[in-house]
Amino acid sequence: MTSSPPFDVIVLGAGAAGLFAAIAAGQRGRRVLLLDHAGEAGKKILISGGGRCNFTNSDCRPDRFLSTNPHFAKSALARYTQHDFVALVRKHRIAFHEKTLGQLFCDGSARQIVAMLLAEATAAHVDLRLSHRVTGVSRSERFRVETDRGAFEAPALVLATGGLSIPKMGATGLAHDLARRFGLAVVPPRPGLVPLTFEGALLDLMRPLSGVALDSVVRCGKSAFREAMLFTHRGLSGPAILQASSYWKAGEPLLLDLLPGRDPATLLRAARQARPRAEPRTILGEWLPQRLAQALAGMHLPGQRMADLPDRAIQAAATQVKAWRLLPGGTEGYAKAEVTLGGVDTAALSSRDCQAKAVPALFVIGEAVDVTGWLGGYNFQWAWSSGWVAGQAV
Repeated sequence: MTSSPPFDVIVLGAGAAGLFAAIAAGQRGRRVLLLDHAGEAGKKILISGGGRCNFTNSDCRPDRFLSTNPHFAKSALARYTQHDFVALVRKHRIAFHEKTLGQLFCDGSARQIVAMLLAEATAAHVDLRLSHRVTGVSRSERFRVETDRGAFEAPALVLATGGLSIPKMGATGLAHDLARRFGLAVVPPRPGLVPLTFEGALLDLMRPLSGVALDSVVRCGKSAFREAMLFTHRGLSGPAILQASSYWKAGEPLLLDLLPGRDPATLLRAARQARPRAEPRTILGEWLPQRLAQALAGMHLPGQRMADLPDRAIQAAATQVKAWRLLPGGTEGYAKAEVTLGGVDTAALSSRDCQAKAVPALFVIGEAVDVTGWLGGYNFQWAWSSGWVAGQAV
């Protein structure tokens, strides 16, 4: 049985991008059907930002997005900006604050953002249907979407079902599978914004440090991020590591600066002269967390007193603190990844509206596309921007 009344567009996925595309299309008078297999809309929004939703970044710029084509995101980000979304948040009188590095969070709950989107969707007459599992998609004159609760047809289709990250929230590769079915290339996906794991002696060193956090600069190739870093029982996490993970590829090293803006060699030599009887771990513990200081001292500063340390030991310790070269064994995978890198190849899509060049009226938006932002609200902004431009075109 085919649905009635007829729809102008079907949007698959009631997450951030899908909701926003449906709203934008509905506001233009389009008859929109929004389908999701989950029993609740915006599930990933609800858990984001520790439950407070880092909904955008006040300093959002195209160069903070990764893609095979780094220019692709520019058009959508310029047509619907972070300022536009902030204006919508203000319109709904949702209180928010800047936490750090331009990251904007709700003062209250992420549920406020979902409630705002649902209110906008209702006002735009979007027909939202949850708990509808897609079983097939085809196209003749119109797109036909088969679900476990009936079939629906429309002349336009928007794929907004996200990527593979956080499978416990229901993430699947549906958008990628459907894109391939319609002949669109997919850049091989991999976990992004994800903790890194280590093996062997490195892991033996890190496990006792689990829970230790500190300000750091993490470098991966030409990219460097200064934020907090966290030791875990499997390796390293924290914002600086998550950022670097999106740039990391297997076999590549990381460089860690555990004392940003300071020269540990100079500090240690000065301490040796001023406090010759002090223990090296005591001196390091004045600049670094105690457990980390003790571990580094045990590795590189074997003397019982600062006076006993030769210059070579001080230099070795300083190098470990300032440029610790580490080779990750892998990542914690999609289960812990905040986003999916890769996705539908941007070469197959129009940068203006995310429409497939070879399949008119088929749109791919949000995390399903090979566009991935930094940590800090960038991926939500891509969802809003890509959803909006598609909604203007369907």
